[in-house]
Amino acid sequence: MRRQRTAGAISVSCLLVLLAACGSDDKKADETSAPTTAAATATTTAATTAAPTETTAEATETTEATETSAATDDTETDDTATDGSDTQQADGVPAELGDGEGELNLIAWAGYTEDGTTDPEVDWVTPFEEETGCSVNVKLGNTSDEMVQLMQTGEYDGVSASGDATTRLIEGGEVAPVNTDLIPNYADVFEGLKLQPWNSVDGQAYGVPHGRGANLLVYNTEAFSEAPASIKVMFEDSPAAGKLSVYDSPIYIADAAIYLMATQPDLGITNPYALDQEQFDAAIDALTTQKELVSQYWSLYTDQQAELAAGTVLAGTTWQVIVGLAQTDGAKIEAVKTTEGATGWSDTWMISSKAKHPNCMYLWMNHIISPEANAAVAEWFGEAPANAKACEITSEGFCDQYHAEDESYWTDVWYWTTATEECLDGRSDVKCVPYSDWVTAWTELRA
Repeated sequence: MRRQRTAGAISVSCLLVLLAACGSDDKKADETSAPTTAAATATTTAATTAAPTETTAEATETTEATETSAATDDTETDDTATDGSDTQQADGVPAELGDGEGELNLIAWAGYTEDGTTDPEVDWVTPFEEETGCSVNVKLGNTSDEMVQLMQTGEYDGVSASGDATTRLIEGGEVAPVNTDLIPNYADVFEGLKLQPWNSVDGQAYGVPHGRGANLLVYNTEAFSEAPASIKVMFEDSPAAGKLSVYDSPIYIADAAIYLMATQPDLGITNPYALDQEQFDAAIDALTTQKELVSQYWSLYTDQQAELAAGTVLAGTTWQVIVGLAQTDGAKIEAVKTTEGATGWSDTWMISSKAKHPNCMYLWMNHIISPEANAAVAEWFGEAPANAKACEITSEGFCDQYHAEDESYWTDVWYWTTATEECLDGRSDVKCVPYSDWVTAWTELRA
């Protein structure tokens, strides 16, 4: 771990030197902005083909319309910036940064901001604090909905947001566009993660990619004589019936849609986040039937960890970090990506439009996607890193196990995305059910 701490400090030092040299008068907006959408499209590989392609095309059209309002909100909050970051470009993107403000308030998924508390050997926060002088305070978010609500308070500088939160944060003006030239490690991020509909608007980046992963099917190896591979385990009779564990969030409706894509093709679902009323009703029906098979709905990851370790749940939707922790506790479990495909996440570190410590947030965004920190968090959480150079630091075989460099693996992973009334699958002859209705339906389902 000492190697990771030292390397992380070197990375932050490099950024501090760069920031001190930034801000020449002739630096224009077009020199500091991210590549254009057209360029991003040309370089995006298999991760944006097949299933993700349909999401990308329509989500880009949806987010373009919100660019003006988001930028306006960002400009209006410029007066909250502290000394050293008040030189702003026309759209609210900083042209230069100054020294850190001494503090940083973050909202993060569990496992993204380890400071040695969980495990003394797992710590990429302390090196950052020591090098920058930015003291990190973290509020863990259990769901994307909770994270959006917390960001709306204006009390936090940044958030690690999944795709079902990023669009809402951008459209609501809660987050600001970023100048990726002020984040040197952004250059080494996999191209397939840059300038996607969930982290950009019209070619302008709204944060930096953190990593990506698939939501997995976890199963008890003693309960199943053969390893399951199908999502049907979550919706039909199986050795785990009555002892299933389900993620407690409206976004889980998309998992039901993937099940229907495989079992009821006549419904015509081609994108689990683009459901017309008939398709949506069918998904809710499937989830209503599923309730009889479920013993746990979880949003706090430690709740599922405990149930898996105790053997009181035998299968469920999970994250790799939960599997690893539960196995450490003695759980007899394994996890797989189902053959029908899976939902998943591509998370983004985003800066609040009301950030009181913007310089520290920029320093953090560069640090967390540095090869050293990104490798550490990827191995701890159990996800593919965002920085390609991280694979040179991770343990042998890790990036192969998590398919970090295998874009074909991600073609049937449907990254969490905010459902909109304008169908994300390209249909224009019907309206799709917006995410607000997903929330209402899920609340009624869980009542």
